Amino acid sequence: MSAMPEQVAAFLRGKRIAIAGVSRNPGQAANAIYRKLRDAGYDALPVNPVATKVEQVKCYHDIASIDGPLDGVIVATHPDAALSVVRQSIARGVKQIWFHRSFGDGSVADVAVRECGASGISCIVGGCPLMYCAPVDFAHRCMRWWLARQGRVPG
Repeated sequence: MSAMPEQVAAFLRGKRIAIAGVSRNPGQAANAIYRKLRDAGYDALPVNPVATKVEQVKCYHDIASIDGPLDGVIVATHPDAALSVVRQSIARGVKQIWFHRSFGDGSVADVAVRECGASGISCIVGGCPLMYCAPVDFAHRCMRWWLARQGRVPG
């Protein structure tokens, strides 16, 4: 596998990361990202506007309700919610956002990506932290390889 892109490495050097889109259904992609980061030693903070608890921990209703600084935000919501998450992140002074996407549109909304650019936020469009955060499982290594050939992950 090729070296980790610098933008991804910079994002993963942050230790306090909010994951927007974590669900009460543990089978969702956002939940897998939350668990991976938590288990890798990150201060991973689940965000869901209608849940008070997910994965047996406190869940934040929005980015604004999280106390203290944030090193980054992962958007793993429906694309319709992405702009709201970006605007909340801007208000908090977040400097890095990662839009989750493997197959299909994922969480990417062009208007949200443009808002990041206009606000000076470093924006990763596509891929998933599970494709880069060690140890990477076989399935995510394969997905990263395949999606890289289609230009759908950070390169």
